[in-house]
Amino acid sequence: MSRSTDRQTDPVAVTTSLAAEAALLEGRLSLLREAIETVDARIDAVSETLRRLHRSAAGPTDSAAPAGRESGIGLDHSTKGRD
Repeated sequence: MSRSTDRQTDPVAVTTSLAAEAALLEGRLSLLREAIETVDARIDAVSETLRRLHRSAAGPTDSAAPAGRESGIGLDHSTKGRD
């Protein structure tokens, strides 16, 4: 028996298998997106805490820069490139 006849497969079985794999990957993608949202929320909370601490440590006279931009460092919360 030649190798090509050994590897013949049922198109319906292949399609079913690929559809199942696609569904599994979509589920994993959904879980990863949820995890990213959770991490983003945590980053926001920690950033806000750090801004409050920085403002309280700087005192009431240091109002030259807008809140959250004291050091020129900001977080990019865009979702561009995540899909």
